[in-house]
Amino acid sequence: MQKSAEQNAAPRFYHVLIQQDLLGGWTLVREWGNQGSAGRVKKQHFINRDEAEHALLESRDDQLDRGYKVVFLEGFYH
Repeated sequence: MQKSAEQNAAPRFYHVLIQQDLLGGWTLVREWGNQGSAGRVKKQHFINRDEAEHALLESRDDQLDRGYKVVFLEGFYH
């Protein structure tokens, strides 16, 4: 997701994804910051995919409410 640049500032990004770990669990990865600079990363572990997907959608919806726009979507259709 991306948020338009405010006055004299780089656009902000928010990247969210889920990935399966080697033990069968799932990790929600969220990364955010200003484009062109290092972002912050937060990871959250879930036992099953449904919980991870639910958390991903909640995170996405929170950011949409804050003015971010989806600019890229891959591999997840709901």
